[in-house]
Amino acid sequence: MYIEWTAAFALMLGMTISLIALGIPVAFAFLCANLVGVFLFMGGEVGFSQLVYNATSILSNFALMPVPLFLIMGELFFHTGLGQRTFNAIDKLLGRLPGRLSFVTVGGGTVFAALSGSSIASTALLGSLMIPEMTKRGYKNRLSIGPILGVGGLAILIPPSALAVLLGTLAQIDIGSLLLAGIIPGLILASFYAIFIVVSIYFDPDSAPAYDVSPTPLREKIRLVVKDILPMGFIIFLVVGLIILGWATPTESAAFGVLGVLILAACYGCLSFDAILKSFLGGTRVTIVMFMIILGSATFSKVLAFSGSTIGMLDWVSTLSLQPMSALFMMIIVMLMFGAFMDQMSIMMLTLPVFVPLAALYGFNPVWFGVIMLLALEMSLTMPPMGLLLFVMKGVAPSGTPFQEIWLAALPFMACAMILLIILIIFPEI
Repeated sequence: MYIEWTAAFALMLGMTISLIALGIPVAFAFLCANLVGVFLFMGGEVGFSQLVYNATSILSNFALMPVPLFLIMGELFFHTGLGQRTFNAIDKLLGRLPGRLSFVTVGGGTVFAALSGSSIASTALLGSLMIPEMTKRGYKNRLSIGPILGVGGLAILIPPSALAVLLGTLAQIDIGSLLLAGIIPGLILASFYAIFIVVSIYFDPDSAPAYDVSPTPLREKIRLVVKDILPMGFIIFLVVGLIILGWATPTESAAFGVLGVLILAACYGCLSFDAILKSFLGGTRVTIVMFMIILGSATFSKVLAFSGSTIGMLDWVSTLSLQPMSALFMMIIVMLMFGAFMDQMSIMMLTLPVFVPLAALYGFNPVWFGVIMLLALEMSLTMPPMGLLLFVMKGVAPSGTPFQEIWLAALPFMACAMILLIILIIFPEI
């Protein structure tokens, strides 16, 4: 059955978005659209056989193995209480620094991002730990809620990032290179957040009121660094350092990371059967959902190719004579618009079949383009009105906090991410 590529593209994309808008889970929305597409464009019964074969080959891809391992590692870090130990140590080390709790949020959140790989887990932990104390101390929302929303998104950029692994797998980008490429941009973004906090306090000291803090003796600070900070660096080395040194693949480093967290939790005496059970159940739930969406998106991409939509779209774009940067900004805007009402995994799965061929058409470096996509996804996490982290924050914010105040607090930190995006475009070597 022949259908013009524009009609085929509109049918597949419109059906998927409409089903998601109706509240149908993303995985099932993709499945329904794919079944219709396979019937129309891949020969009916023969197409369904091909669909089953694709499912087996896609989900048995060894490159996907880091995903469940990174998720389990982050869950273990959260449920064993290792995350809270890190935050408490950083809090005491900063002493009487103005806006101390905001800096604790940025510093501790960056460390947790490098240990969890989950933006939701990072935001939930930071919110539950920091919001009550910051509210008690009279911090304004832009220096309490804002830093948590900003640093929560760092888990997308800084390895181990489950989304980066998925992006690398589906876009056929070297996963190790993509994970490493996010380190420097992630640290730069965290620095921008810290600079914004400094500037805010300078112009509005009441945004983070000062209060007396018991001084921590030097010997106690050294003990905190040795006991509660350096061991976390050991976990980061297992995850990132082994890849940098070429001693382990991303999958192997993820396995070492899980082992390292287990050993560390056992050494601290906080490893329990209950923590292990909750971690594995949490990691398994998210993995199943992610794999179902991966299957739906990969099949969606193949259906678009069979219908002629991919080639037709590329031919159409080539006739527009768009400059590469204009095309890139269009892609970024689309991801931000989707972020207003969709989760990040869905955005990535929906846009990859279209954006990856376009990136190849314009000759973008795959790793650089992957980092740009991850940064755009990070910004979309707090995109009003329905950015994912906005709802997570609503759940942990003080009762009665207006939703508008939450996303207003996120805007300066989105601006920091936009500045980084411009810098990465001008200086791709970063």
